[in-house]
Amino acid sequence: MSIRFDDQVVIVTGSGHGLGKCHALEFARRGARVVVNDLGGSLDGTGEGSDAAREVVAQIEAEGGDAMANGANVTDYSQVEAMVSAAIDKWGRVDVLVNNAGILRDKTFGKMDLADFAAVVNVHLYGSVNCTKAVWDKMCEQEYGRIVLTSSSSGIYGNFGQTNYGAAKMGLVGFMNALWLEGQKYGIKVNALSPIAATRMTENIMPEHILAMLQPEAVTPAVIFMASEDAPNRQIIAAGAGVYARVVIQETPGIFLPEDQRDAEHIAAAWEQIANTEGQVELQVGSEQTTKHIGKAAAALGVEIR
Repeated sequence: MSIRFDDQVVIVTGSGHGLGKCHALEFARRGARVVVNDLGGSLDGTGEGSDAAREVVAQIEAEGGDAMANGANVTDYSQVEAMVSAAIDKWGRVDVLVNNAGILRDKTFGKMDLADFAAVVNVHLYGSVNCTKAVWDKMCEQEYGRIVLTSSSSGIYGNFGQTNYGAAKMGLVGFMNALWLEGQKYGIKVNALSPIAATRMTENIMPEHILAMLQPEAVTPAVIFMASEDAPNRQIIAAGAGVYARVVIQETPGIFLPEDQRDAEHIAAAWEQIANTEGQVELQVGSEQTTKHIGKAAAALGVEIR
């Protein structure tokens, strides 16, 4: 089965370089009309210029595709709205949004200026929120949409010197978890990517022989799948070096403590049992946690839930 995007309009943010560029090129090769968005700034988000976006558009057009360059800053909602309006004015719809734009300002938390914390959160988290908000009503109206968020192992698992980046990237997982619930009845699917690739963000922290294995082109197939008509929903896919995996957040069964034992000391004494992963489950919505805990307590107390 060939996955195609003929007559679909795809916006890829931060697509002048690296992963975003690979995504944009592959969507175009599969028939999509692509908005190549890139502010053109440096890795830390300073500066701007649209040469990179125009170069990607030129490559797409040289290969027979259809694309337009856009230099909107994803942290500025008015610019994002104008970008989406330009795409709709030209092509009539927006089918896919890939939130890829990002910056890095790494430093240990003790030494980090709060302005640098906010800047990274603004681009990764609020930038994704802005772009998603700008396409949401249109996707609801046309009863179709695919949104791909770019998370990271730095958020899911943590990484030294990246409290700002990690907070933003895990925030995107929470954003996805709520969006998929709200978008289901409108035919909108929302997924997240956890990429591992040799890009401007990783070229200085990995040796060359490892970077050679981590070509951005190996990540893009996961994005194409998550943006396809038959895509899954509310999934995190880790992709890198030709390896693809599903990331799952689970909760242990836990234990019930009677009222006279509900203190920190009894939790400490029972910690091994509380942390035991045997029988753990993947919850689908927040209310399932409430149901699980109430059910466990009711069973222990012999209370019937009606």
